[in-house]
Amino acid sequence: MSVLVIKCGGSIIDELSESFFSSIKTLQNEGHQIVFVHGGGPDINTMLKKEKIEPVFENGLRKTTEEVLGVVELILSGKSNRSLCHKLEMHGIKSVGLNGSDGGMLTGEYIDKAILGAVGEIKEVKPDVAGILLENGYCPVLTPISVTPDGQKLNVNADMAAGAVAKALSAEKCLFVTDVQGVLEEKKVIPELTKQETEKLISEGQIYGGMIPKVRTALNVLEKGVEEVMIVSGKSSFYMDGEFIGTKFLKKEEAIH
Repeated sequence: MSVLVIKCGGSIIDELSESFFSSIKTLQNEGHQIVFVHGGGPDINTMLKKEKIEPVFENGLRKTTEEVLGVVELILSGKSNRSLCHKLEMHGIKSVGLNGSDGGMLTGEYIDKAILGAVGEIKEVKPDVAGILLENGYCPVLTPISVTPDGQKLNVNADMAAGAVAKALSAEKCLFVTDVQGVLEEKKVIPELTKQETEKLISEGQIYGGMIPKVRTALNVLEKGVEEVMIVSGKSSFYMDGEFIGTKFLKKEEAIH
């Protein structure tokens, strides 16, 4: 039975379409087990603003003081996690929301405590809790909160958390859900890209703006040892007639599009 890890960014959770959930149901009916990892960036920024805390980013990572960590965990494990679980349940998809730190599922270490504060990278994923849920027909829905061996919670980039979970579960695919169907060329989805081709499209300006970090993250996760990584849409069907719709990133330097 194959495992799929699906990462939903905080900005897409409220925009997930009926056809997105239909794709999930179809995959489940075909025997795929599904794990979700999600972010919550926009809601975190809104709450920080209410608390009069200025968001600070270093190289794309949120500087996480003790005060910021409290807000991050509140939003991720409260609002974002509850929202995604509720939407799944409303579409007949059984789900259980979990903090990544629960049961020591995601063990991490500080990236640079002096500069970033409580921001971590995942060093170990314990798949047993997720495995029990999957065996019983549930979708685990995880926050990207990890814990150090001595119990300190750490904020982890949700994309990289999804990649670590996918690798630990030997997932068939890791899907990054966005507001577009994939990387586009003349309004058509490019079905496959290698790293070389991706960097060429960036340098030519065909991949630009917010899509640049998305494709680079996909390539980064691929290099961490995940079998297959795709960018798919949360606003439409991403799986029809046995085919995934989106841009697949390849390890080998050969792709046709």
